[in-house]
Amino acid sequence: MKTAILTFALATIAAAAPAPLVPRAPPNVPTTAAAKTALAGLTVAAQGPQTGYSRDLFPHWITQSGACNTREVVLARDGTNVVQDSSSCAATSGTWKSPYDGATWTAASDVDIDHMVPLSNAWKSGASSWTTARRQSFANDLTNPQLLAVTDSVNQAKGDKGPEDWKPPLTSYYCTYAKMWVKVKSVYSLTITSAEKTALTSMLNTC
Repeated sequence: MKTAILTFALATIAAAAPAPLVPRAPPNVPTTAAAKTALAGLTVAAQGPQTGYSRDLFPHWITQSGACNTREVVLARDGTNVVQDSSSCAATSGTWKSPYDGATWTAASDVDIDHMVPLSNAWKSGASSWTTARRQSFANDLTNPQLLAVTDSVNQAKGDKGPEDWKPPLTSYYCTYAKMWVKVKSVYSLTITSAEKTALTSMLNTC
């Protein structure tokens, strides 16, 4: 009888324990096979010049609905129990787990919204010839895995680097990171460098 009671008590405790927080997956992450096929189809070329680049040429954090801009939409999508101000849409509370480093944050100010393929990288791999409207779509893309909430300092360390020069601190995220990078480059017909392709191939081989 005591054994039955103890078993029931342990089961009750286990059921009451909160589930571990996991990062929310961005939309349309391809399968490994699809990513490898897409990578093989990307044009390999040297990066173009930085000349003329400005973040302002990629209108970002545009209004998506009501008072909510792109940043607030991603914060709500990628967070858990996110509460937003009814008038400004700003996230006033919530929990975010950064997939890049596994860190958990409870203040939106500690979280950046990363452009998977940085705007500067896109500029040097084809976006310099785009219309402003296309650059705006790229900078606010909620359909493809281009935007995700991550630790601000980690995002700043990434900067505009490609996977040949920067990878997430968590090696377990290499696979997903590479799949998302390839997906975005493929959707927007952006070029990759030889070193970039080598890095992506290696990362996809961890899947």
